[in-house]
Amino acid sequence: MMPTLIFDIETIPDTEGLRTLYNLPDSVTPAEIANIAFHQRRQHNGSDFLSLHQHRVCAISCALREGNQFRVWTLGDAQSTEAEIIQRFFDGIEKYTPQIVSWNGGGFDLPVLHYRAMINQIQAPRYWDLGEDDKDFKWNNYISRYHMRHLDLMDVLAMFNARANAPLDEIAQLCGFPGKLGMDGSKVWGAYQAGEIEAIRNYCETDVANTYLVFLRFQLMRGHLSPVDYEKEVQLVRDTLSGYSGEHWQEFLKAWK
Repeated sequence: MMPTLIFDIETIPDTEGLRTLYNLPDSVTPAEIANIAFHQRRQHNGSDFLSLHQHRVCAISCALREGNQFRVWTLGDAQSTEAEIIQRFFDGIEKYTPQIVSWNGGGFDLPVLHYRAMINQIQAPRYWDLGEDDKDFKWNNYISRYHMRHLDLMDVLAMFNARANAPLDEIAQLCGFPGKLGMDGSKVWGAYQAGEIEAIRNYCETDVANTYLVFLRFQLMRGHLSPVDYEKEVQLVRDTLSGYSGEHWQEFLKAWK
């Protein structure tokens, strides 16, 4: 069975990149740069959500289902550089050639990773193979929107129609899973400025767990898991998370119906 890798990223404004783009002096603080960028963005389209190339990756969490095992973790540690965690992500694809699963990964996570990998001089030959090295990748690769080597659950469930998109938090809760617990993407920049990188990493991990649980429900719906096998897979997730010591996992399990 092909390994399955669920992933999620968290980002903050690339304040040093924005300093370059806006030609701002060293005396302008990162917080001031971010506020300038947010203001510019609001003036342009009414939202302070920055263009994807202006984000910097501060966390990547993964869940890997391989063989008889399931695990969830965040790449690197709180001191790891952006380049280090992005390289680790693509090294994992190089090692396992997994199916990768996301929620809005095609619309956000992967384009951000593309830009940041290029900026950080990351190499990812397996990920970018479109059939030149492995002929199977011509018909099923990570880049094509309509291939399943990368499954963007939000995009597929919405029939590739942005008007039908749904938030992970609500879909997870409607399926009986915990959903988001106390943090969302809009709070990441504030948490980062407060030095709460571990809280960001923990939040990213719970998003990955929610995504995997929704993926299992999707696999049940499409007949790739029988009801018995689905229950076994869900129990494996619950048993695995019960063995983790983090408070965020205790909260997650308590919220799980």
